Amino acid sequence: MAADLALATVFVQLLVYLVTSENIDFYNLVPAVEGTPYPKSFKCFTCEQASDNYSCNRWAEDVWCPQKTQYCMTIHQFNHHGKTKFVTKRCAVHEECRLAGCRHHKNTLHECVSCCEGMVCNVDLPTNHSNAVFAQRQSRSSASTSSRSWDCAMLLIATLSGLFLFGS
Repeated sequence: MAADLALATVFVQLLVYLVTSENIDFYNLVPAVEGTPYPKSFKCFTCEQASDNYSCNRWAEDVWCPQKTQYCMTIHQFNHHGKTKFVTKRCAVHEECRLAGCRHHKNTLHECVSCCEGMVCNVDLPTNHSNAVFAQRQSRSSASTSSRSWDCAMLLIATLSGLFLFGS
């Protein structure tokens, strides 16, 4: 009985550690395997006036962005010492992302806004003009796509030729 109690205590402590651990790697998140609601759908970290970035990312809602949105937005408000007042993250449309950058409100509040494109890309907080940006993916031209496909085909032909030559 004492051994069962000790094992249960260890299990509960491990569970508490896993749930409260601040060592979560937000950069390697893999969305659940499920049907997407529409083509090119995506998710963003989402929170409204969270106390800090970790809290926002840790407890972000896991929902698909509306079809009219294309980007993930992060709004970071902090004081003149750099201490976060609040973090808001959400899905956004192109027009909203034109607000990217940093602004000073009165003498005490700073706000930096960033937008990015891609699945849960809004991990980090914008803190200055170098990272408070509107980061869009480069559109691929049909020439570069067909060139890349041709390179892959040539590599495949060379590999198969090598297998046949050395395999016989």
